[in-house]
Amino acid sequence: MSNTSARRLRVVVFPGGFNWPIWVAQAKGFFERLNLKVELTPTPNSAYQLTSLIAGDFDVAHTAFDNIVAYNERQIQTQLRRTPDLFAFMGGDNGLLRFITKADIRTYADLKGQQLSVDALTTGYAFVLRSMLEANGLGKDDYELVSVGGGLERWKALQHEGPVGTLLITPFELLAKEEGFRLLGNAADVLGRYQGLVGAANRGWAASHHEELTGYIRAYLAALAWLYDPGNRDEAVELLIENTTIAPYLSNEVYDVLVDPAQGVAPAATLDVRGMEAVLALRNRYLIGGPVLSNVSKYFDLSYYNAATYGPDQA
Repeated sequence: MSNTSARRLRVVVFPGGFNWPIWVAQAKGFFERLNLKVELTPTPNSAYQLTSLIAGDFDVAHTAFDNIVAYNERQIQTQLRRTPDLFAFMGGDNGLLRFITKADIRTYADLKGQQLSVDALTTGYAFVLRSMLEANGLGKDDYELVSVGGGLERWKALQHEGPVGTLLITPFELLAKEEGFRLLGNAADVLGRYQGLVGAANRGWAASHHEELTGYIRAYLAALAWLYDPGNRDEAVELLIENTTIAPYLSNEVYDVLVDPAQGVAPAATLDVRGMEAVLALRNRYLIGGPVLSNVSKYFDLSYYNAATYGPDQA
C-alpha cells in the first residue's frame, strides 16, 4: 500500500547482482511496509560514491569495507567536503572477486609488462589484486595498475584496447567467460576470509535516523530470506533479468553463484570479523609508511543491525 508520507532513503550502489536483495525488497513491498521509499543510484566509481556519501548527498551506500577504512583514515587521493565518520552497519559478501583477463593471457607470467585495471589505486580491491599477483610470482614493477572505475566500467574497458585484466564481480565475470575471456584466478583461493561489500552510513546521520536505518536493515533481511527460499527461485531470476542486462540463459548460473550461503551473498548480512581483519592486513602490507591499522571495531557498529533483528518483524 502506497504511503505519501514514506521516509525517503537515498542509497548509492555499484552495479552488480549483489543488489538483488534491494530489488527484491522494492518489488515485494518490504520497504514500503516499513514506510520507506528507497531511491537507488548507481555509482561509476568509489570516489564518487564515498565523497557523495560523506557529503550527505546519499544516506546509505553498499560499498567495500576497505573503502570505509581508507576514507576514515584519509588514505585516499580525493578531496573531501566533510570529515569522514563512516561505519559499516551490516555485511554483504566476501567480494565475489574473480580475476578475468583477455584470452591470450594464459598464465600470470604473461602479465609481465601489461596494464591491469582497478577502481582506485589505494582503495577497494586494488590490494586484493596485488596480493593475487604477488602470490603468483609477480612483483609490483612487473605490471602497471590503472584506475578505471567500478566493475561495470572495468568490464567495458576490458572489452577494448588497454588493460588486459581486472577483478570482476558477478555477473560480469560470467559475461566475460561467455565472450571468451579467461578466468585466471579466484580471490578467495588466495585470501581465504575477506570482507567485501558492507552496508555503510555516516554515524551522525544514523544517530538521527535510527528508525529509518533499522527499517532499511529489517526490510533487507526479509528480502534475503525471501531470496534464499528455493520456492522463490523462478521469481527471483525474473527480477534479476528485469534489473540487469544479463541474458536469460545465464540467469540461473548467476543465481547459483550469488544465492550460495558459503560463497555468495551472506544470507543474514552478517559481518565477518576475520574478513575485516584481512582487509586491514592488506592495507598494512601495501601502504608502506602509513599508520598500522589493527582495531576493526573502529569501523563498524552492529547496534542498528541488532535493533532490526530483535525488534518487531514488520517486513
